[in-house]
Amino acid sequence: MIDTEHLNDTFGIEGELGFMEMEGDLVFVNIANKYADADICLYGAHVSSFRPVRTMDILWMSPASEYREGTPIRGGIPVCFPWFGPHKTNSSLPQHGFGRLMYWDVLATESLPNGETKLELILKSSEKTKAYWPHDFEAVMRFVVGAKLQVSLEVKNTGTEAFTYGCALHSYFAISDIAHIQIEGLQGLDYFDQLTGNTTKQQEELLQINEALTRHYQNTETPVVLADEGFRRRIRIEKAGSKVTTVWNPGEDSSKLIGDMPDDGFATFVCIEATNSFDFQIKLAAGESYETKLLIGLED
Repeated sequence: MIDTEHLNDTFGIEGELGFMEMEGDLVFVNIANKYADADICLYGAHVSSFRPVRTMDILWMSPASEYREGTPIRGGIPVCFPWFGPHKTNSSLPQHGFGRLMYWDVLATESLPNGETKLELILKSSEKTKAYWPHDFEAVMRFVVGAKLQVSLEVKNTGTEAFTYGCALHSYFAISDIAHIQIEGLQGLDYFDQLTGNTTKQQEELLQINEALTRHYQNTETPVVLADEGFRRRIRIEKAGSKVTTVWNPGEDSSKLIGDMPDDGFATFVCIEATNSFDFQIKLAAGESYETKLLIGLED
């Protein structure tokens, strides 16, 4: 059992950062500063909310999400590690890896001079992780909450042999309606269409979504903008250390088949993810590390 009193005594920042049991008795970090509020669950190092001041939440959480150990949280920003999607050789292993299915330890908290707030969580290899993946590693999730939200995953190879891993910062964005959004910044990029198995180039300037869509844009670090006419806002998504941009919406039919999502859930979110997978997985020699970064916020 996690001792929230001890966490608050050791890592809490009065009036700015605190630990508490919330949904399903899972332990969350609540951050509130002059720029924004954010909630981050220690289970899965999972961002469940980011609310810049005087605005609604940028992130979408499923009202049907299960908050219990052994089950991934649906919505927000799950971390996919050390693989993305199904395991390549063993379908019995968890989708998107085990990083989102384990408690991460608190490494550090800090109130930054500019008023932003920093949190670091760590997951180290153990007997539990080696039941899924045989390698020695340290993974650190860093969060900086300000007018924008910075999220990064740094992985270090602490073993003696090289390994390869995949990952994603699987962000779900809250939208007014899937019919009222456009995604800018993807024109001219090659993408693998997971639903058809084909690779093609996006010709249109603006991506509009009117059916189920799973696209993995290849070899790109280009920022994109989610323009939402209904909410009258533009969300800018930037990244570094990620060569694949994944855009996903399940569509109406598949939404009805996802147990922890409302039947009409597809209409209220879109995923735009910083991914390293397919031909762009990360290989680390012993002692090496690599960082994947995501930056999200509202355009002025």
